[in-house]
Amino acid sequence: MGLDVGMRRIGVALSDAMGWTAQPLETVEVKPDGSHLRRIRAICEGQQVESIVAGVPLELSGRAGVMARRVRAMIKALEEVTGLEIVEMDERLTTRQAERALDEAGVGERGRRKAVVDQIAASLILQCHLDARGRR
Repeated sequence: MGLDVGMRRIGVALSDAMGWTAQPLETVEVKPDGSHLRRIRAICEGQQVESIVAGVPLELSGRAGVMARRVRAMIKALEEVTGLEIVEMDERLTTRQAERALDEAGVGERGRRKAVVDQIAASLILQCHLDARGRR
């Protein structure tokens, strides 16, 4: 599973059974009641997820800024709820890549874009992880 963790939304992507390709799955809204954590756990259980990779938005310098620290706190909460260790991956610019892909696909409606951009970013994070793992 790949996650694009944000403070408002979490993009979710899954790989195929062989671990070759990443596919967007859904966007989970972050809620004060913690229901987003339970939804991620339910996806993990329902899809028999064995491992999770999550993007951490490092600054362009490579340092962890305020957003990276917030995302890492969310990752820790997700680890506790799912019982799975979450591998962190530098996700600098994945949202911009996702937006560019939507531009190229002609998806211009703002509401529709918002609904899928996090899923696509999660797919990019997961695909990078799968590609790197395949090269080892």
